[in-house]
Amino acid sequence: MNNDVIEKTRAFAQSFFEDEGSGHDWWHVYRVWQTAKHLASEEGADSTIVQVAALLHDVSDWKLHGGDEQQGLQKIRELLSEDLDSASIDKVCGIISKISYKGAGVKTPMDSLEGRVVQDADRLDAIGALGIARAFAYGGHQGRLIHHPERKPEMHDSFEAYKSNSGPSINHFYEKLLLLKDRMNTPTGKKIAEQRHQFMELYLKQFFKEWHGES
Repeated sequence: MNNDVIEKTRAFAQSFFEDEGSGHDWWHVYRVWQTAKHLASEEGADSTIVQVAALLHDVSDWKLHGGDEQQGLQKIRELLSEDLDSASIDKVCGIISKISYKGAGVKTPMDSLEGRVVQDADRLDAIGALGIARAFAYGGHQGRLIHHPERKPEMHDSFEAYKSNSGPSINHFYEKLLLLKDRMNTPTGKKIAEQRHQFMELYLKQFFKEWHGES
């Protein structure tokens, strides 16, 4: 494990995401990093690749910083050029370019164990109690309603349709969050996801009881 490149990457990521307010802030990155380390240990993945990819996984995210994925990937290549060989950089960038959820009907497979680990870590932070908090933080950041009974969830069959979606935050549970449990890659990720999924189901049950004025 290359501790120097990990520390350099951590410092960059913390500075880059420090003031981000949509639920994709430094502390989201930190949690994904810590979860990815745990999954890498359990699943036998390359820890350096996993940690670097986890720390940088949102740098080129379409939802942030103007959504220029290629510009973000170039920034990552420049950051890592002095510390990792080209094959390792390609692997990190490959993970980052494929990590994002792109719609209920869009498959996003990873072709390496390291990629599967980082993708699971990112998706675990999108479900459970933290996932609920982040869903509403992002919805507020985007000016979305919490819920609208007449606006139904959409199972987007293309990335373009998913990107252009502006539905209420509650719809996001059905369009993404409740689907993630069955899209986990690793045995460890699947085990953790089960409990977090159950918590979201309980939350939604209580939400709709209160929405309808039930005691």
